[in-house]
Amino acid sequence: MRDLAVVVAKADAEARIEALEREGVYDDDRQVRERDADRVELPVTDEPTHTAHERVVEQRDPDLRSPDLNARLRSRGWADDEIERAPSSWAVLGTVVLASFDDCPRKGEVGEALLELHREADTVLDRGGVEGEHRQPNVSVVAGAGDTETIHTEHGTRYAMDLDRVMFAPGNQAERARMGDVAGDGERVLDMFAGIGYFAVPMARAGASVTAVEKNPDSFRYLAQNAQLNDVAGSLDCVLGDCREVDAEADRVVMGYYDALGGGPVHDGDDPGYLAAALDAVVSGGTLHVHAAVPEPELWERPVSRLREGCAAAGRAVEIEAKRRVKSHSEGVAHVVLDARVD
Repeated sequence: MRDLAVVVAKADAEARIEALEREGVYDDDRQVRERDADRVELPVTDEPTHTAHERVVEQRDPDLRSPDLNARLRSRGWADDEIERAPSSWAVLGTVVLASFDDCPRKGEVGEALLELHREADTVLDRGGVEGEHRQPNVSVVAGAGDTETIHTEHGTRYAMDLDRVMFAPGNQAERARMGDVAGDGERVLDMFAGIGYFAVPMARAGASVTAVEKNPDSFRYLAQNAQLNDVAGSLDCVLGDCREVDAEADRVVMGYYDALGGGPVHDGDDPGYLAAALDAVVSGGTLHVHAAVPEPELWERPVSRLREGCAAAGRAVEIEAKRRVKSHSEGVAHVVLDARVD
C-alpha cells in the first residue's frame, strides 16, 4: 500500500484536514509533514475528490503519529508530578499553538514537544489574561519562531489575527458556528462588539447584511481584513467606534461583550447603556443574543432579570427563547448566552 499525501498551504492546513476527515480519506496513523516554508503534506488513504489541494505525492519513510504530550515529556525525563503541571489542553490556531502554562516547569521543553505534535504550527504561546477596555491579550512566546500573526480556519470561515494584539477565544467555536447557522439570507444584523469578526463574518457568509462595530483599532483592522479574506466585504459594513453611537435598524443584534448588561463579575458597575442601544436598533419581533459572565450561584436569575428590567424600562416586551452555557469564564463563573425575542 502506498503512503499518499496531499500538498496544501500551511495557512489552509487546518481547514483541509477537516475536509479530508469529512471525506473519509484522512490518515490518522501518520503525522502532518512540513514540505517547505509555506506548504505541508497531509497524509491520506486515497486521493481526495472534493478537498482542494495542490497535488498528491507519495511519501517515503512516513512519519508515524507521535506519542501524546505526556509520553513525550516522560521520554525527556519528566516526573509525574511535573507532568501534572504541564498544560492538559491547548488550541491550534493556524500556525500558532495557544496554551495556558501557569506554573508549568521548563515551558520551553513543553513548547518544543507541542511543535513536534503539531507540525503545521511554528510558534507556541503562553496565554495569560486579557486587559483593559480593548481586551488586550497577554501572551508570551514559549517556543518556535515567535510569529504571533496567523490565519485560523473554522467551519469554512477564515480569521486573520495577531494573537499578541487581539483576543481570540478557542472555547467559543460552537457559538461562532451557531451564529452562522441562525443568520438568515438578507437579514439585517448589528454586531455591537465585533472584534475581528468572530460572529459577524460567519453571519455575513450566511447571507446576512451585517453592521459590525469595533472600537479597538487593532481588532478593527483584522475585522476589515477578514471581510475581504472571506469575500463578504459587500455585505459586511465595518464601523470603527462606540456601538452606542451607531444608528442602525436590525432584525438581529449580537451583544458579545460579557458586561453588556452592566453589573457583571468582570467589571462590576452600573448599566453602561449597551442594552438601551441594542433596543433602539432591534425591530419589533427581532432577536437579541446577549452574552454574560455570571457567577454559578446566580445562573440564570442575574442575566435574565437584568435583561427583563432593561426591556421593561424601554417599554419593550421580551421573551427568553433559549439559554446556553458557552464555556467556563473563570473559576465559579460561566460564560452564557441568552437568545431573546423583543417586541
